Amino acid sequence: MTVGRKLAALAGAVTVGGFVVFTANYVPPNERGVGAADVDQLSGTLVGAGSSAQQAAMQGWTAGFNAVQPDVAVSYDPIGSGGGREQFLAGGTDFAGSDAALDEEELTQAAERCGPSGVFELPNYISPIAVVYNLDGVEELDLSPTTLAGIFDRQVTRWDDPAVVADNPGAELPDLPITPVNRSDESGTTENFTDYLAVAGGEAWPHEPDGDWPVAGGEAAQGNSGVVAAVRSGQGAIGYADLSQAGDLGVARIGVGEEFVAPSAQAAAAVVENSPRVEGRGEHDFVIEVNRDTTGSGEYPIVLVSYHIGCMDYADPEVAELLRAFMTYVVSDEGQEAAAQVAGSAPISDGLRQEALTAIDAVTAS
Repeated sequence: MTVGRKLAALAGAVTVGGFVVFTANYVPPNERGVGAADVDQLSGTLVGAGSSAQQAAMQGWTAGFNAVQPDVAVSYDPIGSGGGREQFLAGGTDFAGSDAALDEEELTQAAERCGPSGVFELPNYISPIAVVYNLDGVEELDLSPTTLAGIFDRQVTRWDDPAVVADNPGAELPDLPITPVNRSDESGTTENFTDYLAVAGGEAWPHEPDGDWPVAGGEAAQGNSGVVAAVRSGQGAIGYADLSQAGDLGVARIGVGEEFVAPSAQAAAAVVENSPRVEGRGEHDFVIEVNRDTTGSGEYPIVLVSYHIGCMDYADPEVAELLRAFMTYVVSDEGQEAAAQVAGSAPISDGLRQEALTAIDAVTAS
C-alpha cells in the first residue's frame, strides 16, 4: 500500500444510478482536523459482504469514497445478512454488513476471529422496511399491526377479509386471495420484520423473531430484490423489503397509535432516536433496541437498523487503515447523504456519528 502520497480532495460529485453523490469535505481519520486539501492517498482492497438492504447505499458509499481514494477497491457482495456474518466470522471478509446484531454464539465466534479486542457493531444504515403490495385499483392501503401479523401468519387470507376492511373504511377491496411473499434466505430484514410482528402484533403473531422465516408454506424469494420481483409478478401479492427497492409497487401505511404512518427516512429516524441501546455488550458495540410498539406520532416502527461489523484489531495493518478510512467516509455527513440520495435511508444522528468515530479511531493492527 502506498501511504504518504497526497492528493487534493477537491469538491466533486459522482453519479450513481442517476443520483448525484457529492464527495466534498471527506477527511480520513489520520488526517481529520488537517483539512481536505491534505488527504493521504491510499491503495489496496477492502472486502465486505452481507445485507442486501445495504446494496444501494453501499454503491453510493463506494462511489463517493472512490472519488477521493481512486486506488482503493472496496468490494461488497450483497449475499444477505446471515451469509455476511458467516463469512466475516470465518475470516473470509474484512467486514460484514448485517441487518441484525451478532447473537451470543456469534459473539463467541467473533472473539475467536478478532481476538481479545473484540468487534465493533456500528448502526451506520437506518431505513424503513416497506410492506409492498400489488393490488390493481388500490392506491392506498392501511394495515394495523394485528392485521399485518394475521396476513403473514396466513390467517387473514383474502383482501376483502373483515380485518382488512376495518383498517380501510370506504376502500374498494377485491374478492381476491392474499399471497404473502417472504425471504427464502436467512435475512436481517426478516429478523427485523418478525421482531416487529412479535412485539406489535401480539397474539396475532405466535412466533419468535428469527432471521429464517418461521411460517411454513407460501411463496419465498431470495433477497430484497427477489421479494420485490415476486410481488410485482403476482396480483394480490404482498411482501416486505427495504424501502429503497419498493419501486412502483404499492406501499402500505402501518398503524401506530391512533394514526397510520407511511415509511420514510424521517419517520425511521424518529423511532430510532427514541430507542435505547442494548446493554452489556462491548465498548465499541453500539446495538440499538428499536422501540417497535411506539405510539409516537410520525414514528415508523418497521425500521431496519443495519450494522457494519468488523474487528477492533487486524493482523494486516493495510486492512486496518483502509477500514478506518472507508468507515470514516460512511459515517461522515457526505457519506450519509450519499446513502440517502441513492437508497432513501435516514442519516444517522450526530450522537451516533461520534460514537462510531470513537470505535473507528480505535481500530488497530498487531
